[in-house]
Amino acid sequence: MASLSFVSPSHLTLRTPSIALRTGSSPRTSVSFSVKAQSVALSQDDLKKLAAEKAVEAIKPGMVLGLGTGSTAAFAVDQIGKLLSSGELYDIVGIPTSKRTEEQARSLGIPLVALDTHPRIDLAIDGADEVDPNLDLVKGRGGALLREKMVEAVAEKFIVVADDTKLVKGLGGSGLAMPVEVVQFCWNFNLIRLQDLFKEFGCDAKLRVDGDGKPYVTDNSNYIIDLYFKNPLKDGFAAAKEIGKFQGVVEHGLFLGMATSVIIAGKNGVEVMNK
Repeated sequence: MASLSFVSPSHLTLRTPSIALRTGSSPRTSVSFSVKAQSVALSQDDLKKLAAEKAVEAIKPGMVLGLGTGSTAAFAVDQIGKLLSSGELYDIVGIPTSKRTEEQARSLGIPLVALDTHPRIDLAIDGADEVDPNLDLVKGRGGALLREKMVEAVAEKFIVVADDTKLVKGLGGSGLAMPVEVVQFCWNFNLIRLQDLFKEFGCDAKLRVDGDGKPYVTDNSNYIIDLYFKNPLKDGFAAAKEIGKFQGVVEHGLFLGMATSVIIAGKNGVEVMNK
């Protein structure tokens, strides 16, 4: 585990295992660094940025990267762009997980490729909506779950960056949306089936809508049904299997057994959790 300790009113120090973040026979090492700050009262965005930049330290020249989507992942993409611009990082390519991440990466000069030509990804960095003690995740409240899962499922390493409000004892435990992407055809048919599937967990299924009250359409021209649970799921793997049996379901927001490490930023500091 890692911890963030405040060493003076104007300095903070992060001590963390090497962000190679792989389990195995080789011993882990610790590194320390100091970051000057105006005040110890860092905002949530400050901590997200610090954690995202720490994750970016795992990037090496020659890597194929999975570029995540969301507010925390955007900090990582920004940092990659800055390092490329300064020459500190070079010879990397990225695969974006959404159209908005693609736009951000192109604006920063990050070379982009596709899974069609680069099916092997060295490292993916992305955020999460929920993180349980096993480092299983709920993702996709930003609407990019299908492309995120396609990219991150083939990543050799997957580093998740999130704030401490995303920690839950069980998936679905936040009471916020667990998304399921479905085809537009007869979407209400699947909404009813999904709600019935999880009725023992007090599930309420809703079609996601945009700011104009129209159905939210994903980058892949699908709809999203958001599932709200009163009680956490008992078995995420069983839930994922049952969701996947429904015809018309494209993908779900349960990312199970995928993260190799999670960097959590909170009011008291930053913690690295490894599998």
